[in-house]
Parts: sequence; structure tokens; C-alpha cells
Amino acid sequence: MFQTPINLRKTAIIGTVSALALASSMPVHAQDVKSSNSSTSQKSTPSGQSSDQTYGSTADQSKDIVVTGIRAALETALEAKRNANAIIDSVSAEDVGKFPNTNVAEALTLVPGVTVDRQFGQGEKVSILGTDPALNRTLLNGQTVASADWFILDSPGRTFNYALLAPQLVDRVDVYKSPEAKIDEGSIGGTVNVITRRPLDMKPFTVAGSLGYLYNDRSKKGDIEGSALVAWHNPSDTLGVLVSFQRWKDRLRRDGLESYGTIPADFWNGNNDGGISSITTGNCTGDCATTLLNNPDAVFPNSFGTSYFEQGRERKTYSATLQWKPVDKLTLTADWLRVDANYDNFNQSQYSFAGNTWNSAGALTGLTVKDGIVASASFHNALSVYDAQYRVAEMHSQTFHGKAFWDDDDWSLSVEGGTSNADGGTKHQVFLEFLNWSDYTVDISGAPKVPGTISYPTDVLGDPSAFATDPGWSGNLVDKPTQDKERYAQGDLTLKFHSSLKSIQIGYKWRHHETSEQYAGVTIAGVSAPTSLFDPSQVNSNYLSGFDGLNDQMTGRFKISGASMVDYVEGGSWLPAGTAFPVPSKFAAAEFTAGNWDVREDINAAYVQANFEQGALRGNIGVRYVDTHSASAGYVCNPGAPCNSEGDWSWQTTKKHYQNVLPAVNVAINLEPNLIFRFAGSEVIARPNYADMTSYFWLSDQILTGGGGNPELNPYEATNYDASLEWYFSPRSILSAELFYKDIGNYILNETRPEDYYNQSQGEVTTYQISRPYNAGSATSRGFAVAYQQVLPFGFGILANYTYSDAHGRDNAPLPYNSKHQVSVSPYFERGPVSVRGTYTWRSKYFTGIDRGDNLFVRDSANVDVSATYNFTKYLGVTLSGMNLTDSTYYSYANTPLLPRGVYKSGRKFMATINVNF
Repeated sequence: MFQTPINLRKTAIIGTVSALALASSMPVHAQDVKSSNSSTSQKSTPSGQSSDQTYGSTADQSKDIVVTGIRAALETALEAKRNANAIIDSVSAEDVGKFPNTNVAEALTLVPGVTVDRQFGQGEKVSILGTDPALNRTLLNGQTVASADWFILDSPGRTFNYALLAPQLVDRVDVYKSPEAKIDEGSIGGTVNVITRRPLDMKPFTVAGSLGYLYNDRSKKGDIEGSALVAWHNPSDTLGVLVSFQRWKDRLRRDGLESYGTIPADFWNGNNDGGISSITTGNCTGDCATTLLNNPDAVFPNSFGTSYFEQGRERKTYSATLQWKPVDKLTLTADWLRVDANYDNFNQSQYSFAGNTWNSAGALTGLTVKDGIVASASFHNALSVYDAQYRVAEMHSQTFHGKAFWDDDDWSLSVEGGTSNADGGTKHQVFLEFLNWSDYTVDISGAPKVPGTISYPTDVLGDPSAFATDPGWSGNLVDKPTQDKERYAQGDLTLKFHSSLKSIQIGYKWRHHETSEQYAGVTIAGVSAPTSLFDPSQVNSNYLSGFDGLNDQMTGRFKISGASMVDYVEGGSWLPAGTAFPVPSKFAAAEFTAGNWDVREDINAAYVQANFEQGALRGNIGVRYVDTHSASAGYVCNPGAPCNSEGDWSWQTTKKHYQNVLPAVNVAINLEPNLIFRFAGSEVIARPNYADMTSYFWLSDQILTGGGGNPELNPYEATNYDASLEWYFSPRSILSAELFYKDIGNYILNETRPEDYYNQSQGEVTTYQISRPYNAGSATSRGFAVAYQQVLPFGFGILANYTYSDAHGRDNAPLPYNSKHQVSVSPYFERGPVSVRGTYTWRSKYFTGIDRGDNLFVRDSANVDVSATYNFTKYLGVTLSGMNLTDSTYYSYANTPLLPRGVYKSGRKFMATINVNF
């Protein structure tokens, strides 16, 4: 599978320790540095790592240096990085909780090699060193947290949803770019370990709180939010308790232009399931016919229009931690975390449907073509659609964790276990579709600067009476909840030695994971209602502000009331007398049935890891053995069946069993007192996304495309090499460079292949082009990252980093979410009671996946955040923050920027916060 046999590579990785052990024997010099911030006194270091190495300096080592605020946060993060044996980066509580970040993901943009996807204006998916977010792991205090997604188009995967984590929970976030044998497997890019606050590590009594007001300049709505934390421990440090609560609320409005799939130009010349041609209908004549015949493969959006998306986001986070030391060597810890989040949303899409077979295939009257793209197209009496989808979406997560830790002079033992449950998804959707037939022209010739325009001879887009439902098919009711559960137990024994071999760690872990999705729906038929029935109004005057080249029809379109539409549908007045209200069923349509599935995994893992230190050389070497049993169950349509009734389906289970031996080496050498060279080599795996492991599929009968899962997938396997050079040239300052290379086998990519299914529109079995994930061979991700951090004179300072990542699969195929270039710059000023900080991030274009046969990309984007704090006393401060000040555009496109798929703006956010700390 790989170019180098696995056994030879493992030998090379393990053998590297011997070579590096001879490379240096220089002594280690250190200086004690104390850090303090407003709410905690940092006592802990990364688990299993030495705490006796801090910043090197030529200053008088008999004196303690005390710093606070931003500089204390940077010092804490650098201390964790320097003391680690692995290659890591850290973000402290100051960066996570006080900087204007609405969740942990956005704070991670300060870390070299970490990029964040903001499709809905908030960081939700994190990519590390050029890898798909699903190939990274996020742990809470070293353990998995069950997660769920709210968006109806997102199926459960291994991507952690960072929207669940409140920043106020966090003490520090460690990003492991090289693994250790003792850390849970499952990551190729990196592992994010979120470390929460512990009462015995804090002051004897701590009260911290905040009260803020968050305002969005696009939705023009604001909300009050706040947090509170109380921690206490007794004078003897034997009993401590911490409780916290955080409420965050944001009313988002996302404006945009979007399309759904692409069609070739000869779709309008009979290449459709009805064989309808605009030439034979007499609509496309003269230059239109000539251009159409000469450019059959030119591509155009299947549909194109405007989107008006509103969402109320509210997250409530509750946590409690109890610590008890009945004897000096034993610490008992119990953690509880609960997250309740509401993400109800209402999407109103108003679009021309040029790719509709029965209403638009024969309506083409003119077109222009440039570079293989239909730049503009005009139609006579063609279909336009107004889709209104109101969705009740929620996320709930609850985690219990218990740990007993005995720490003796010569050995230590840790025993822990817990449960984590989450549910989410769209609990209920009410969908109505309204139709209109009009003349119109769609012009995308100005893309990407001007993504596209729609022009009608009359103001159709601003006329609520122009659209009405079709009684034959008026919409649907859909339920699509998801569940995610994990149970785990583990034991870790550490044997300590007073020699170059510092310790040997041995451990075992058992995990049982369940993820499932239910999908049910029912067709709404018999409704004959115009959009004017549902309290229509004109969109706000700032609708689509920031978009270039749009006409008044698009910016002045109407919207309807989601509550009015839901009341109408669920009131049932449209039903014939005596008819029962329809109940969603999983057998109402093939897409619903196939969307019901369940994945279960049982994982047993054991490891041994040796930690060593001799002179200037330190590190660890270990191996992890993993045994994985998985079972993927779901409905499969019987061959040749129409897939429209329960009898057409069979519930099938596919089982997989695989074992992996995963060696890992981490070595650090102090070349000089302030200069550290690191090397790491490892074998790693990442399991397929849960949804990818299922038999789920969907079909588009008109354009004969579809997609689905593949229960036969094998896990990703990779060999990772990392090296870094870190120069700590002054306190709280660093200049570093990092190289990484990932040789990935069994890489999973979507491929499109022909499959035969029953076509509901044509009443017969037809061939579809179905996109499914397959183990597509090898892939590589290689690159480098450079980082610079320094405290400057007069209270100034700066953090900056740049990452280059070249990642591709077979036939040079792009890898999801990899940006080749990424830049982050964060200057700050801190003096006396004033601190000001800004962050600029930029990432180049990146690939997100395949949809309807098209490769989807997102254009490069930049983001600017700023915050300023004034501390009236050491207990009271006020912070003003601005987020997404550039009102950055999320520009998704199909194959080329000339074919926009989704172009969105979510608005700037401004927040004023009062912080209290005692």
C-alpha cells in the first residue's frame, strides 16, 4: 500500500531514538517563571510531561517574574509547548475565554497549521496540517465527547462540532501534532485536547462572571449573554468544587446567492429524461440554436437564485467538578458537563430553475458561452421556485466522567471511566414549495466578482402573489434526528525510575460507540396557496449588502413569516374534511428509508510507552495496539424494486474487524539552552466517517445523479513524520519552524460510478451516476509552518504564523479542507489597565467535497477580529469586541470560480462585556 513496507518503516521509526540519543548530551538550563491571570493560578502541565523545564534566560534566576493578562496567557501556552515531549501548540484560557471567540474553534486560529471553516459565520470545523476535519480528534480532558450537528444536510461523522463548547469552560487547549502511544488513536492530522478548570488548581475561593451584549449588524438584532463560575477548595487542599454556567445567544442572518448542481447546455436540446428540446419547441432559433449546437458540453447552474437564512442560536452550558483527596496520594475527580443548544432556522430560497425538465428544458431563448461556461441564458415562460423551509433544530449533550489517581514516589495509577450522550439534528421540518412561470435571464458572466444576477420583465421577486404551491406536490414534513453515544473505561499504570529512563507507562482502554440517524417524512399535497397568504414583507434594506452588481429585484425581494407558514400547515385546514393529519414515515420515499441507519463500534486498545531524559535529550517511545469491531446497519433496496414501500427494503448489517499496531516516537534535544530540536515519527489510523460507513443513498430522478455511503470502507492508515526547531530567544517569545509529511493509505474519496435504480419519474429502472466514498488509494500531505511570537517594548507584542500545506490524493486529486497557504497575525498592546488585541487570518482556497458530480471549492477568505479591555480594578473590567470586521464572503463554487455554488455573508458582530473576577 505504501512505497516503503510497513515493517521497515516501523523499524526506522523506533531505531531513530538510538541515533538521536548519540546526537547530543548538552545540559539543560532553566529559569523559574510564575504566571497569574485573573481567575486561575496555573499549576498543571501536560499529562505525563516534565514540569521542571521552563523558559531559559540570562536574568537573575533567584527572582520570580510575575506577569498578568495577555502576556501571562502567552507564557502559559509557551510553557506547555516547551515542556512537552511531543510537538504541540497550546492556547490558554485568556485566548479562549476573553478574546472575542464565540467558541473554542475560533481561538485555535492562533495555532500554526490550524484552519477553521465558517460556513455559517461561526467556527465549527477544524482542520489540522492539511487534513479533513474528520481526520482529527477532539478530546475533553483526554476523553471523547459525544457530538451532534444541527444542519439537516449534515449527517453524523467524526467531525467534532465546536459550537458545543463554551470558551469559559476552558483552562487550556493543547493541539498535538505528533501522537504519543498513550493518547487515543483515530487522528491523522492532530489531536485537540481541551483541558477544563480544576478547583484544586485554582485559588481557594474564586468567583468569575461576565455579562455581555452581542449585536449582529446584518440581522440588526442583539442579545444579552453571560457566564458565571464559582470555585472553592479548603485550606488543606483536600476538597474542592467548581460550578459554572454560560448562556450564549446569537440571532444570525445569512444573505446569499446559491445554485444547486450544474447541467450541460445540451440539456436544453433533448439531453434530459423527457427528450425535450428548445430548438424543436421553436423557442431557441437563429443565434441561439447555433450557439447551443456548437457548445453541447458548456456548463450552467441547474438553478440559481437568492437565499435568505435566519437562525436563532442559543447555547446553555452547565458544568460541575468535584475533587477530593482523602489521603495525600489519592485524588478523586468527578466531572459533569451538560450542553443544551437550540438552532431553529428558516431558509427562504427564491431561484430560477433552468434545469427543470418539464418546465424549462424547452424554454431557452438565448445564451452566451465563454470558456466552456454558459455565461448567460434567457428563457420564455420557464419555472422559478420559492422554497420555504422552517426547521426545528437542537443539540443536547451530557457527559459524566470519573477518575481516581494514586500518585506514589515510585509509581502511579489512574483509573477512569464515563459516559457521553448527544442528540441533535433537525427534529422537525415544514417545507412548502411555491411556483411561478415567467420570462427571465440568468447572468453569471461577472463571476466571481459579481456572482450572478436574475432579471425578470416585471418585479416577480418582489411580488408575493406571483408564487403559489402546486396541489400535486406542495412540500413535505420531515424529521431527521441523530444520536451519538460513547461509553469508556481505562486504566493507566506509570512506573517511575530515577535514571535516564524516567518512567514506563502501561495502559488499557475500552470504548463502545453508537451513532444513528432516523429519517422520516411525508408529502404535503393538495395545498393551493400563494406566498401572499403568509404575512409577506420586503426584506431588510441591507439585504445582500456587500455583494456587487445586483439588481433591485434581487435586493428588494420579499420574505414570508415562518411562524405563519408553520401554523397553516400544522393547523391542517388545507386537508380534505375527515382526513387525518399525515404522519412522517421512513417508507414515504426512498431517500427517507435509506437515511435510517446505525453504526456501532467496540474498540479495545493497549499501549506501552517509555519516557526518557538524558542530558539535553528527552522524549518517549511507545506502541499502541488497537482492535476494532464495527457493525453498520441500514435499509437496502431489493434489486429491481421501486423502493417506495416497506416490502421493497431489507435491513442489512455489514461487520468489519481490523487490528492495528501503531508505534510512535517523540524526541526533543536542547541544542542550546533556548534552542530545541524535535523529531517525531508514528503510524496512525483514522476510521471512516459514520455516515460514510452506511448504505444510505439519495437520487435525483431528473438529472440521473445521486450519492450515498459505503459500508465496505476500511480505515485510513498513515505514516507521519514531523520535525521542528524552536528558539525561545527571550521570555514569552519564540521563533519556530516545523516540517510535516503524512503518507496516507486507504484514503477515502468520493467517486462517481454508474448504478441502476428504479426511476420514480420514468417508471422504470434507469442508470444513475452515484457518488460514494471509496478507499481510493494513497494520499500525501506535506508542508511547513513558521511561527513568531515576541514581547515588544512599550507594552506591545505580536504573534504571527504561516503554514504551507501541499496535500493531494490519487491523480493529484485535492484533499478536503486543505488550504495550501494560511496566515495568522495577532498584534497586541497591554499596559496598565488597558489591553488591546487584534487577529487577522487568511486562508487560500480549499476543496470541500463532491456534490452532484461537481468538485466543490471555497475561495480564499480573510477575517479580522479586535478586542479592547479596560480594567477599572483587578476585579472589574470592560471589554469591547468586534468579530468578522471585514464581513468576509464565504464563496463556494463548482469546479471553477465562474460557477458559483453558494456565496454568503453573515455580518459583523460586536460585543460589550463586563468581566468580574474575585
